Amino acid sequence: MRTLSKILFTTALFGTAVTMAITPAAAQQAAKGSVITVATIGEPPTLDPVGVTADLVSVITQHMFETLYTFDREWKVIPLVASAMPTLSADGKSYTIPLRTGVKFHDGSTMTADDVVASLERWTKVSPRGKTTASVIESITAKNGSVVIALKEPFAPLISLLAMNNGAAAIMPKSVIDGANPVKSFIGTGPYKLLEHKPDQYIRVTRFDGYVSPEGPANGYGGKREAKIEEVRFVPVPNATTRVEGMVAGQYGFADSLPAEMLPRIKGASGVTPVVVKPFGFPLMIMNSKAGTFANQAVRQAVLAALGPSDMLTAAFGDPSFFALEGSIYAPGTNFYDADSAKGYNQNNPKKAADMLKAAGYKNEPVRIMTSMQYDFLYKMSLVAQAQLQQAGFNVDLQVLDWATLIQRRGNEKEWDAFFTYHTFVPEPSLITFVNPSYPGWWDTSEKKAALAKFNTEMDPAKRKALWAEIQKLFYTQVPTIKVGEFYNLAAATAKLKGYVPMPWPFFWNAELAN
Repeated sequence: MRTLSKILFTTALFGTAVTMAITPAAAQQAAKGSVITVATIGEPPTLDPVGVTADLVSVITQHMFETLYTFDREWKVIPLVASAMPTLSADGKSYTIPLRTGVKFHDGSTMTADDVVASLERWTKVSPRGKTTASVIESITAKNGSVVIALKEPFAPLISLLAMNNGAAAIMPKSVIDGANPVKSFIGTGPYKLLEHKPDQYIRVTRFDGYVSPEGPANGYGGKREAKIEEVRFVPVPNATTRVEGMVAGQYGFADSLPAEMLPRIKGASGVTPVVVKPFGFPLMIMNSKAGTFANQAVRQAVLAALGPSDMLTAAFGDPSFFALEGSIYAPGTNFYDADSAKGYNQNNPKKAADMLKAAGYKNEPVRIMTSMQYDFLYKMSLVAQAQLQQAGFNVDLQVLDWATLIQRRGNEKEWDAFFTYHTFVPEPSLITFVNPSYPGWWDTSEKKAALAKFNTEMDPAKRKALWAEIQKLFYTQVPTIKVGEFYNLAAATAKLKGYVPMPWPFFWNAELAN
């Protein structure tokens, strides 16, 4: 068998991730007292996975909290805390979800259906994703060890929303839930429990000895979960180069979100393995549709005309093997791919944009665009966007913030006009953040509401595909957001890490550290 240091891990959509085997004796030896230090892009704004959709929060908290369902390696929904897929009533308006028995919380208590009901009710009030379900949910009740969700009308995305691990419908003890207020105790059912959090220094999660795993072989985020590494220590390292050099020096066991141009440095380092996740996601420039200069649709259309994603992607990643010029929100090979409804992508036409700005009545007011150097590729493409917008006549105020501040500030529509972020692949379009009217950017026109309502209540997959194409046409007409393209994530792992399965949100259960 080849050694781990010789392998370039790659995941493929609907494909199989590469894993490495290790003998049981070596696994036991590695597990005792083992610690992996994971260099992240910064300090998370919270350890409550419900209220935010930040990937950084998801990466950390998925080790502590679990949802009723999750996704396998082919992005199909499978049970996690639930014991089986739900039973759907004939009218499509009632889901009965059976629960696994004997599931333990980190405080030692046994999970009940009442805990799940309280968790889901909080999710509908707090989560940007959960809020999209609130208007269609009639009730959430416990019945004979199951949870019954009664709807006012059919709602196709429900189970995918329950499976998503950011803005997550995380299951917590009823005792720690106080309505929509922030939780004070981070108690979940996951394979790891919170040990210590020192802000801006580290977050330590340790193996939960009372963990009750789902049955079946490990499969994507689902199946058997075993905390073979005793402790996972997440360390905020905002500078991408520092993350790379820390890996090379042996300071970290894993480092996420690394610049593509650092691949040769990682490949050339002893004991370090590059980890490429492909496909991964798509960078976005999200605009404020609620207030400020970009609340004017005509001005947003001028932004679309001005920007050249080709230049932005090249500046961000350099190596063409790390990105693809693609305007369809879903890339080729996925169920919702549609090129015809993505017209207007990659125009890079400053003259046209300038004429559109003049017609829109733009008066040279500053447009405040938030970005962060913690995601190196976002910062680089924001610099190109700034230059392209200025060439078209925009007065750009580029604000470089730490990621936690950007996330906090984007909730106030008065403080910004656009921000750069990215979205990881999700199999259900209603999981995409900017489709959600409560997500910062607040795309919520009457046309979009009507189109999304048709899409969400349609249960036939073929019809849903056609309805999604109509939503994408609106996306390129109303321009709430700019999709920059597709990109693939580069991370790095120590060669001692065995059994690691690359996925968009890296996790460390089932993996182990060999001596």
